[in-house]
Order: sequence, then structure tokens, then C-alpha cells
Amino acid sequence: MSLFKLRFTIVATLTVLIGLSTLFFTALLTLLGSFSIYSMLAMVVGFNLLQWFIAPYLIGLMYRVKELPESSNPKLHANVRRIAESTGIKMPKLMISSLSIPNAFAYGSPLSGNRVAVTQGLLDNLEEEEVEAVLGHELGHLKHRDVQIMMFASVLPSIFYYIGSSFMWSSLLGGNRRNNGGGIILIAIGSMAMYFILSLVVMGLSRLREYYADTYAVQHVNEGARKLSEALAKISTFSQRSRMPAKSMHVAGFKALLFSDPDTSRVDAMEIGASRYKKSDQMLVEQVVSKKLTTADRVFELFSTHPNTVKRIRTLRDLGIRRP
Repeated sequence: MSLFKLRFTIVATLTVLIGLSTLFFTALLTLLGSFSIYSMLAMVVGFNLLQWFIAPYLIGLMYRVKELPESSNPKLHANVRRIAESTGIKMPKLMISSLSIPNAFAYGSPLSGNRVAVTQGLLDNLEEEEVEAVLGHELGHLKHRDVQIMMFASVLPSIFYYIGSSFMWSSLLGGNRRNNGGGIILIAIGSMAMYFILSLVVMGLSRLREYYADTYAVQHVNEGARKLSEALAKISTFSQRSRMPAKSMHVAGFKALLFSDPDTSRVDAMEIGASRYKKSDQMLVEQVVSKKLTTADRVFELFSTHPNTVKRIRTLRDLGIRRP
């Protein structure tokens, strides 16, 4: 997928997301007249803004993150600084998580500033050049303002979930028996259906932005396509042996921040069934790329915040070929 086509697809996805939301809001307001849907919107938007502001501190607790002093790993700081300066973005604060699973994530808020975190597992299991490529990917998220965009996009499904659940509970508790209870139930069902549809669109947008960040790494890291492909293949393999804390595994909103979805990586690793220590880096990449994608793989991807690893590495290979 070319960079222009990728950008166009992202804009089109956002347009669909906003268009569907606006259409359904219009229908709701028409049906309910002066109903206090505006107070619901204000509440949900306010809650998500608050979450955005405090999310870095929640992530710090959940993923056991602390600041990584430059004296502890000067080469890592130098790589982040070089990539950041290459496109004129401010050097983010570099953090480290004590988790053993190899991964990385970019996050931040107006209160905390931008941050990029690597896990101890990433530093222990990947080569320095592969860590550099992963950091290039994460800086791509900061450059493209993905934290803010995905926060905005995630608000819309949340609104419909809140509307649907509120109406559903109201109907079950008998609060609208004298005021068209059947219509209220239909609105509740419609809102939950819209939540499901918009959630799929948001996950699709998240997958597109992962491709976009991969492209950024290829553009700003020397031999970025090769390094990132090897990183993805190794992460898939190591994820089979690693375990993230249960409280982290099931928080989809935070899981979307990660370089690689641990659930998807573990499935890929089980199917690859290869030990990193028995294969060279490129042999491992070739084994991943040669995997045949099944219908189940494509369906599973629809419900993931990250692209299928096989498709992602194939796209990186195409980017590496096209890059002069």
C-alpha cells in the first residue's frame, strides 16, 4: 500500500466514523426531541478527556513504567534523539517497563508530555538495531499524533455504548413503561449495534495507523524495513513464552498502544512453532512471510487493534523494495 493510498484510507475511515455517528445522533435527536442526550454527550466526552489526561499515570502503574536515565542506556537515548530530530519532533521522555514480554509503546497527554516506553523484554531479546526500528515506529505514532486521533475516535463508540446501556437499564427497571417502552428498547438495541459497528471501524483505523507508523520507521531508520521485520518475527516467537499480567491483557484501550498486540503475537507464534535460537533472523522472517493466511486469520484481524503479523511483514518487505 502506497503512502498516498494509506493516508487516503485513513481519512476515508475517519470520515465514515464521523458520518455514521452524526447520522445516528440526528436520528436519536429526531426521535427523542429535547431528551437530555446533550448531557450524556458532555459526560462521556468529559470522562474521556479526563482519562486522556491521567492515562499516562495509569499506564505507568499498569505496565510498571519508570523513567530511563540517559546514563543507563546512552545509545538508546541517542537513537531516539536522532530519529526525533530527523523530522523535527521534540525528544520524548524515554521510559522503561519491567515487563518481560518484548514490546514498546508511545503515549502521553498535555500534563505528562510525550513518552516512549520499551519493555525490559524488548531490550533483552532483540538486537540493538531492531530496538532502534521499533523506536522509529513509536516515534511515528507521536509524529502522526496517533494518541490524540485514537482518543478522539474511541470517544464515539463510548458514547453509543453509554446511551445503549442507559436505555437498556432504564427499560429493564421499568422507568419508561408509560412512555413508549418498546421504542426505548429499539433505541437501546440500535445504540449497542452502532457501538459494535463503530468499534470495528476504530480498530480498522488503529490497524491503518500501525502501517503508517511502520512506514515512518522505514523512512527514518537505515534499513528500517529489514530491522522492523526481524523485530516483529522475534516478538511473535518470544510472545509465546512470555505472559503479560492479566490486568494488562484485557484492557483493549491500553493494548492498542503497544507495538505488537500480545494476543495476536501469541497466536502467530503458536502457528509458526519455531524457536528463535534454531534459526537465523532472516530465516525466521521467511518462515513468517511464507505462512498462508486463512479465513480465520482474516476474521480474527477484524477484531484486533493491530494488523496480522504476516501481512505487516509482507508490507514492510514491499516498502523496503520500493525504498531507494
